[in-house]
Order: sequence, then C-alpha cells, then structure tokens
Amino acid sequence: MKERQNRLNKIKELIQIHHIDSQEMLLELLMKEGFHVTQATLSRDLKMLKVGKISDGWSGYYYALPDNDLISESEKSYIQDVRRGVLSIEFSGNIGVIKTRQGHADSVALALDVLSLPEILGSVAGDDTIFVILREEMTKEDLIHSFRKRIPEIEA
Repeated sequence: MKERQNRLNKIKELIQIHHIDSQEMLLELLMKEGFHVTQATLSRDLKMLKVGKISDGWSGYYYALPDNDLISESEKSYIQDVRRGVLSIEFSGNIGVIKTRQGHADSVALALDVLSLPEILGSVAGDDTIFVILREEMTKEDLIHSFRKRIPEIEA
C-alpha cells in the first residue's frame, strides 16, 4: 500500500510540475523516478486521482489535477448517502458485507462506485446488504482507512 501511495503522490507532483500530454510521457517520467508500472495501472491511478485533460488554449490538451473544492462539492450528496445508509461493515477475507438501512443498499453502492475507493474491485447490492470485493492487494484495514479519510463521520 505504501508503494502505491508513494506512486500516487509522485504522479500528482509530476502533473503539477510538467506539461504532460500523454500517458506515455507520464510513464517515462515515472520510470525516471524509479516507478515501473504498466499502462493499465497508470490508467487506474489517474482515474482514482480524478485526473482530467484540459485544453492548453492552442493546439492540445494536458493532464490536470481536479480542484479539491469542486470534488468535495460534487461528492457531498454521495457521502451523505453513505452516512445515512450504512449500519455496519464486516469482513471475511477479501469480501465485505455492508449492512444498510432498509432500501438504502442501492444508493450506498452507487455512492461507493462514484467515490471510486481504490480498495474496492466491485460490489453487489440487495435491499439492505452490499457485498464488497476488495482488490487482491488490499486489506479491510485499507478500506476502513479510506472510509474514515473520505467520510470521517462513518463508524466503520
């Protein structure tokens, strides 16, 4: 997990310092910094960081990090759905069971998808229960840390 966080921090730093217009360029810069990753991993990292391309005003586009205020505004309603709906979270291996209030599982599962927590590979929602599958390299502690970081009021 530390290696991934270090890589994410380096990606943010490189995007802030350089005018990066392609994943290939970013991969080369990461390699020079000692991070050897695949294009697929880089794509997931960019999605998790909510990196987008913006116009340079002339002839092309380059990567930019989102404005944190805009992210928090767009995520507020989803965070509220999680806060309102989640009752408990338990794990067995890499499978988590999230108990929700009756009828809230769908909205909580959608919120988790939108929040793009990197630990979650996928989820299946019923009426009051969500099954969450963690990525192979992730642990329940990683997911709970993400929950508490993004949704501090949640009792995970």
